[in-house]
Amino acid sequence: MKFKQTDGQNQRIERITTSHLIIGIDMAKETHVAQATNYRGIVLTSQHLSFKNTLQGFEKLQRWIEGLLLKHRLKSILIGMEPTGHYWYNLANWLLKKNIEVVLVNPATTKRNKENRDNSPSKNDPKDALVIADVVSRGYYYEYTRQAPQFQRLRTIMSDREFWSGNSIRLQNRLTRWLDIYFPEYTSVFKDWSCPRSMATLKEFPSPLDLQGKSTEEVITGWRNHMRRAAGTTGIQKAAELLAKAAQSVGEQSVSLQEAKQDLQRLIEEYERITAMLDQIEQDVATLLGEIPLANQLRSVKGLGTIYIAAILSGAGDLKQYAHGRQLLRKAGLNLAESKSGMRTGQIILSKRGDAALRKYMYMATLTLVGTNPVFRHLHENNVQVKHMSKRQSVFKLIGKLARILVGMVQQDELFTPEKVVHMNAA
Repeated sequence: MKFKQTDGQNQRIERITTSHLIIGIDMAKETHVAQATNYRGIVLTSQHLSFKNTLQGFEKLQRWIEGLLLKHRLKSILIGMEPTGHYWYNLANWLLKKNIEVVLVNPATTKRNKENRDNSPSKNDPKDALVIADVVSRGYYYEYTRQAPQFQRLRTIMSDREFWSGNSIRLQNRLTRWLDIYFPEYTSVFKDWSCPRSMATLKEFPSPLDLQGKSTEEVITGWRNHMRRAAGTTGIQKAAELLAKAAQSVGEQSVSLQEAKQDLQRLIEEYERITAMLDQIEQDVATLLGEIPLANQLRSVKGLGTIYIAAILSGAGDLKQYAHGRQLLRKAGLNLAESKSGMRTGQIILSKRGDAALRKYMYMATLTLVGTNPVFRHLHENNVQVKHMSKRQSVFKLIGKLARILVGMVQQDELFTPEKVVHMNAA
């Protein structure tokens, strides 16, 4: 498939022949609905098919398709569905095992085309299935192919990490809220409340009342229950600061303080458990990347760490399947969308029609590279100082540069070469 949008669109249309049976399926948790058309969009059945999300239901769909092929003398099958939620995974993979071609339709495309046949905003499962079949017949779909096992495993573990990272952030916000209410001066002593000495303090002396009447030595003794190097110059200084702030604290000291302290201990226990889990996941990710040869190529880009590489590969899959960096940008929804009509030129924005997680990590990886990679730092400075771009514009331009570099490295089986990147930019 060529990387230009118009070429790709034409190829998707050309592959649908007069012998194709096109099936649109509206996915649900328990019962799916299917409609069938020919290559011109003519409906081939008087009644839609409803089938359960079970093996028996899948086999019912297969028998229905075989009957339509025989009745209308068709030879090829193309099944389209929306990748909504997780309901489509099992059916799509089962169909692939049966050597039945599956393509995916963007839900936004279905929504914008639902009035084509009846000029009505009505919505129901049979109508949605027919709309999906219609847009597939016009080439408005994209391929669904299962990635190699290593990439499937990587996607699963990175999805797991994203979930637990979100939980960790929520816990951190909750802990920060607790401190703001009961000990607002705490962060002036410990800028990072998650450091070992701070965690020891939260376990032993969570509120200002727990520090009243305590000496520096008593605070350090309490710390020793949770850390090794509790004393020293830093320890004595921090203990003195903590006691001074606690004596002047304006934190809440209501009758519910005991219950609040119990809540804090539960939050700390859960935070430590999730932190340990995330550390283990990162080790598993590093091990899994060792089984993917092209990960070593990506590591040659200074500043592109394990998590960034794993996130990009889990979202994009095997980079060898891309002919150009633009395809990777479109996959992430980082391609540009322009609003223009006649004499009016609107704002150019990101389409954001793609994998949100991939988009997030491509952006974060580029920010990191601007700060740590000499080549990207030079390109960023050139964009800002010479080309007079805003810093934000420069970062998004460098995201495109990163996408082209990654795809080019993999396609040409090369490591990252700073001189080559600088030379290409100068040209």
